[in-house]
Amino acid sequence: MNNESQPKGKSELKSDDSAPDRLSARVSLDPANPADSTGAGAAGKTVFPLPGMVAIGLYMLVLAATVSFGVVSGHIPKLMLILAPFFVTASFGLLRMFRWAWALTLAAVFLLMTYNFWIFLEQKQAPGAVQGVLNLVFFLYLVRLDVRSRLR
Repeated sequence: MNNESQPKGKSELKSDDSAPDRLSARVSLDPANPADSTGAGAAGKTVFPLPGMVAIGLYMLVLAATVSFGVVSGHIPKLMLILAPFFVTASFGLLRMFRWAWALTLAAVFLLMTYNFWIFLEQKQAPGAVQGVLNLVFFLYLVRLDVRSRLR
């Protein structure tokens, strides 16, 4: 047969070595959009953390510093120093948008929220209510679908 209908230099099997491996298995991170399996958009754009996630990550660093200084000054029991590395780990992991860090941060924020509300109800200290409401806002922000869909 005559192959004049095909343009010269083109073969039936195209090989593009510069393209990423399109055969690798990928799992969708956004249940609302199963076509986007990379979590970084169709064009391969870099996904940055949401501003709220950055704020919560910085809040976790402030908590770690507060606990550390509280232990050094003697206002907080030394046993609480165990929590500081977890706060730092959750902070940096959340800034890198890891799902395990999201879970760690979510647990920390929830437990701090309940602890601060307990302080407010039992000891009638107003800072407990303020910190409890702040942690509640962070908790409600972290459980949103658009926040969870950006995690890897």
